[in-house]
Amino acid sequence: MTKITYHVVQHDGGWAYKLGDVFSETFSSHDAALGAAKRAAAEQQLGGSTTAIQWEDANGKWHEELSRGDDRPETEVEDDG
Repeated sequence: MTKITYHVVQHDGGWAYKLGDVFSETFSSHDAALGAAKRAAAEQQLGGSTTAIQWEDANGKWHEELSRGDDRPETEVEDDG
């Protein structure tokens, strides 16, 4: 199973959470960013329907695949602030 970690960090004059190199919107308080990160992590674990998806890779090539609705990652939130 894949595991993803959201990190709560200072960002752009406020607070944000990030996954990898991608930042969320900026929040005015640490608590607001932490709450948003926890909600995002919880939503990642919700199952859904199996569906066909399309995505573009870093080289600009498009791919199609079947995404299982029950294949959800394990999530956690780390407070780096």
